[in-house]
Amino acid sequence: MIKVGDALPAVTLSEYSEVEGNGCSLGPNPVDVAKAAAGKTIALFAVPGAFTPTCSAKHVPGYLEHADAMKAAGVDEIWCLSVNDPFVMGAWAREQKTGGRLRMLADGDAAFARAAGLTLDLTGKGLGLRSTRYSMLVKDGKVATLNVEAPGKFEVSDAATLLAQAKG
Repeated sequence: MIKVGDALPAVTLSEYSEVEGNGCSLGPNPVDVAKAAAGKTIALFAVPGAFTPTCSAKHVPGYLEHADAMKAAGVDEIWCLSVNDPFVMGAWAREQKTGGRLRMLADGDAAFARAAGLTLDLTGKGLGLRSTRYSMLVKDGKVATLNVEAPGKFEVSDAATLLAQAKG
């Protein structure tokens, strides 16, 4: 499993864009993790699935609620990762009204989750291989803090915990 001090996995995620600009076309766009994280402080959190109850009712709303405070604490971007396709992540972003405050990044084939050693096998529940619920503070592409949830829990990867670590 990835640990504090490690570099983020060198994979490409995907992000759905509804507006053309800054070299992005409408629809899915590749996000090279190493390039996107270089020189930035990122509050990164991962969820088992878009539109799932805890993720939609607590996890994403918490990060939206604390987004301004995170920026004030030196966080450049907030990333939400999920093992879903970019179209689903785009629809979830619209439904959650993230409005560009969170980057909703698709780890479509679980490449990031596998490389980080943070997978959750939900095959028996019809969901396949997913990401464990966790959060991390990333500085210049390296993990500064890591908060991994026990299966079925939502206790340490919330926005308030990561905000306190960003201020720390």
